[in-house]
Amino acid sequence: MIEQEIKLHVPAASRKAVAAQLQAIPGPRRMRLRAMYFDTPSRSLARQQAALRLRLEGRRWVQTLKMAGADAVSRIELNHPRPGPELDLSVYAGTPAEAVFAQLDGELALRYETDIMRLGREVQTRLGSVEIAYDVGTIRAGALAIPVHEIEFEMVSGQVQALFALAARWLRPYGLVMDLRSKAERGDGLANADIRMREAPDAARESVRAAEIARYWAPVTADKLELADDASPAQAVAAVSASCYEQIARNATLLAEVDMAHLNVHANAEHVHQVRVGMRRLRSAWRLFRGWAPLPGAELQEGARYFFGLFGQARDADVLGDTVLPALEGAGMPPIALPQSEAQDVMSVASSTAFQLWLLEMLAWTVETAQQESETAEKRALRDQVTRRLRKWHHRLAQDGGRFAKLDDEARHDLRKLTKRLRYGLSFTESLYPGGRTKTYRKRLAAVQEVLGEVNDLVVARSTYAAMTDSEPRAWFAVGWTTARLTHLHQEAEHAIAALGATKAFWR
Repeated sequence: MIEQEIKLHVPAASRKAVAAQLQAIPGPRRMRLRAMYFDTPSRSLARQQAALRLRLEGRRWVQTLKMAGADAVSRIELNHPRPGPELDLSVYAGTPAEAVFAQLDGELALRYETDIMRLGREVQTRLGSVEIAYDVGTIRAGALAIPVHEIEFEMVSGQVQALFALAARWLRPYGLVMDLRSKAERGDGLANADIRMREAPDAARESVRAAEIARYWAPVTADKLELADDASPAQAVAAVSASCYEQIARNATLLAEVDMAHLNVHANAEHVHQVRVGMRRLRSAWRLFRGWAPLPGAELQEGARYFFGLFGQARDADVLGDTVLPALEGAGMPPIALPQSEAQDVMSVASSTAFQLWLLEMLAWTVETAQQESETAEKRALRDQVTRRLRKWHHRLAQDGGRFAKLDDEARHDLRKLTKRLRYGLSFTESLYPGGRTKTYRKRLAAVQEVLGEVNDLVVARSTYAAMTDSEPRAWFAVGWTTARLTHLHQEAEHAIAALGATKAFWR
């Protein structure tokens, strides 16, 4: 069967109110759920995006296999009652799961466990019936454990829009936070960390533990996309948008520090960077496919622009303090206290109701678009359309970049955005071109992006220090140093863009 659900983290300040609200609905059900999850030492199931568990539901044992579905809210779920806590793989004979178990490369063994107290209630809406479940408990793997405080909205019958409408209704008053991670995903990560900790020498165990905890909450980078040449533009934009959304939402969960304080770990500047990369990729995808496929409405697109800007303020402050300031001090600048950053706290932005509602609405759009396009899309080649647009961006970059030193700061910044758009557009569609043809072009395009990124960082720094010169004369050192460095970088940018322009075009 297909399971469709949305998970939202419940912050500490709202837990009593969420439980009380659910208990106030007639007919609440309370049940303890204790589950054991199994996999091979090499994680054969996890690598196939599958999870196998035995769960004691009250007094009843149930064996469950979950596999990836067609979108971010869907999973294939196979349930079988069991007389006790013993696995029986014979139940998957003749089912789609048979192929999954055929790839096992070792014996199944217990990897991690969950112990959850669930408060549940089925709710009828005009769009369908939805099961609401508030889960409180623990995920444990060996010496490591993390708490669970999440509310799930699972489709029982009706239209999938019922899930999103009900989730939004609960998100607003309680400040809930989107979390795409399943319990199985979190448990698998804990099990990996626990194994490496136990295998470490005694003298290194504490340092390994710190490294594994950091790895567990590491920033999420973009995944690799493979688009079929016979996909429609609408199918392509649906797939690319879903990929970008995963990067944004997963890093936003970490920026909101869901469950992180339990192990005394905090988000950092790289989490902010990866949220922005995901949003930049998303907006670049919309520009690439504009006019060929349905795009989100104006409100969602404006939300992407607005929140990208909020996270960008924090990113600029991080770059100034972590990258530019050390370079200035290394060049001999006397110590100067930087002005207090006016950027909003990124944790507050990431966990804000406005941003979380944008994430929820974006998820609804990606799911709806994927479902529509998988059913109705007309197959036609993408490569010719993509090539025309990428070639147009390339020619504009080569033309304007040839006079980079003569452009003003705003025009240079626009060229930097065009460079990123071209690079992301190529990353989305690289699979449409013969293998290896894009390698040299990508390398030189990355070199252009790197130098334009440094130009942007120094322009921001020069503006910051120039505003300080009236009250802090020593800031003139920074203004002079950044101006001299920028003069050199403008020439370097022209050379890098010229080298890109001379590269054999991958589309020929």
